[in-house]
Amino acid sequence: MRVLITGGAGFIGSHLAERLIALDCDVVCLDNFNNFYDPEIKNRNIRKALASRRHTVMTGDILDRDFLDRVFEESFDAVVHLAAWAGVRQSIAHPELYTNVNVQGTLNLLEHCRRYKVSRFIFASSSVVYPGHSDVALTEDEVMLRPLSPYAATKVAGEALCHTYHHLFGISMHVLRLFTVYGPRQRPEMAIQVFAKKMLKNQPVKVFGDGRSSRDYTFIDDITDGMARSVERCEGFRVINLGTSKPTRLNNLITILGKRLGVEPQLEFLSSQPGDMKDGLADISLARELLDYKPTIELEEGIDAFCTWLETSNNDRD
Repeated sequence: MRVLITGGAGFIGSHLAERLIALDCDVVCLDNFNNFYDPEIKNRNIRKALASRRHTVMTGDILDRDFLDRVFEESFDAVVHLAAWAGVRQSIAHPELYTNVNVQGTLNLLEHCRRYKVSRFIFASSSVVYPGHSDVALTEDEVMLRPLSPYAATKVAGEALCHTYHHLFGISMHVLRLFTVYGPRQRPEMAIQVFAKKMLKNQPVKVFGDGRSSRDYTFIDDITDGMARSVERCEGFRVINLGTSKPTRLNNLITILGKRLGVEPQLEFLSSQPGDMKDGLADISLARELLDYKPTIELEEGIDAFCTWLETSNNDRD
């Protein structure tokens, strides 16, 4: 298969590219290498994939329709759409930017799939679309999605557009709701990397809330396994959770991370942040059924892999 990955030089995209290349897919990485964080990080992310003749990079923006015309002339069997401005708190400060990129950019890609006859579209949504107050596993048939931030709202809008383009034009769609992905190459502003760097500098770790909020932390290799299976099996329109169905409280995550780094974390408790979910736990029954999805990486193993990467890579420790 020939697969286009938007946001292909990012954390998830670069791992997915390597996974698909290993499955003998030809991969085109589309990324604009913007300054959300140091673009050199993305260059390091794709270094391994670039060594393969099956991997090529096209640099440009999903808001640039003329650029997308040139991209789609390459002809693809599937598009995996990861490109987005991410993060709940930044979206509250910059809602227009998030809406432009995440909604209009998704629409542009769907239009190009329609025009260039791409038969499969995999949309990376997020657990943030759920209300976030449930103490039970969240299922895909949740009727009322009540997004708590502009970022979450843009993901709900993207999901709706995907359904519309499936209904009108028959494009097969998988909407993958990803639950708290972590691991090597994690974006520098994401919580686990921020916590680890604070600990290594013996600085206080800021905890928003009482530390009892929980997340379904899912290791990157399990996520890319599910995504690769989705590329292969995408048919009809399905919304699918990808997580582990194993909740971990924030305080416990910090303890595990500190133990691995050999540091006693200093905690600074602050007020909860607007837009944050309290809890998020995935029901992955549908992923097991449709994708034979079987997450295998336990949190301690995944944290160890992340810390090893952090300790041995050329990351900026500032």
